[in-house]
Amino acid sequence: MSVERLRVLRELADRGTVAAVAEALSMTPSAVSQQLKVLAREAGVALLEPDGRRVRLTDAGRALVVRADEVLAAMERAATEMASYRGSPRGQVRVALFPSGAALLLPRVLAELAGSGVEVVARDEDVPSSEVPRLLADYDVVLTHRDERSLSITGPRVASRLLMREPIDVAVAAGHRLASKGAVVPGELADETWISVRSGFPVDDVLRSIATITGVQPRIAQRLSEFSVIEALVASGYGVALMPRHAVRHPDLVMLRLAGVRAARVYDLATRPHAEKRPAVAAVLAAFRSAAERATAEPS
Repeated sequence: MSVERLRVLRELADRGTVAAVAEALSMTPSAVSQQLKVLAREAGVALLEPDGRRVRLTDAGRALVVRADEVLAAMERAATEMASYRGSPRGQVRVALFPSGAALLLPRVLAELAGSGVEVVARDEDVPSSEVPRLLADYDVVLTHRDERSLSITGPRVASRLLMREPIDVAVAAGHRLASKGAVVPGELADETWISVRSGFPVDDVLRSIATITGVQPRIAQRLSEFSVIEALVASGYGVALMPRHAVRHPDLVMLRLAGVRAARVYDLATRPHAEKRPAVAAVLAAFRSAAERATAEPS
């Protein structure tokens, strides 16, 4: 079976449609379809089946995608081994990061890799961890976050590494009735108005845990993506918020520890399986580990 046709099949598994594969590989949709038909003949089994106006992978197709990952990873390792004869790790590594994690870690990562010959090309991608497999179609490394009680996203096509744990605290305005307390229990927050994030993200998971403990559905006034906007509203007295500890920047906020509930998000680094065998990717993963160690060691 052709390696390039296996690559086309993997792209279809990642991107979902022939049109998206064609755009990603700078091919025409008809050329993509033709390559997939030839691959099916090479495999001797149907790899696709109709799904409305689209196609989807058969069980055999999904099994072959896992093997395609292994073949393509082996090809990358071979190229890497040859590169190792030419000197130290070099090359470009594409990295996706959620914004607050990028603000905390990316400057340290870039400083760690300065002069190494490894170029990090970073983009912000703030999506739930369930979207990581899709992101790995375009990135070598994905930094994602999840509630610490959620399961790791490691699977046949994703290798996930726990990077760090970040506590989630309660942010209140300086004049708030609870501002003088160092810590609060969920029951003290039952009547508060909340400024929260979109559903599906770790902070919202903790807020739902508070609702379970108190038996009171939280009164959420706003759902916003930017922590800086949430901080500004809380500082102005429009509500309280849950905030990851290292993401807080506003000088007029008072941060309270949350007692009686597991309140933290964890950072995961995701790659394709065996991607760390490429020296440039291994260097980036090591730089992230070093950055996380320094970030969590600093007083908050």
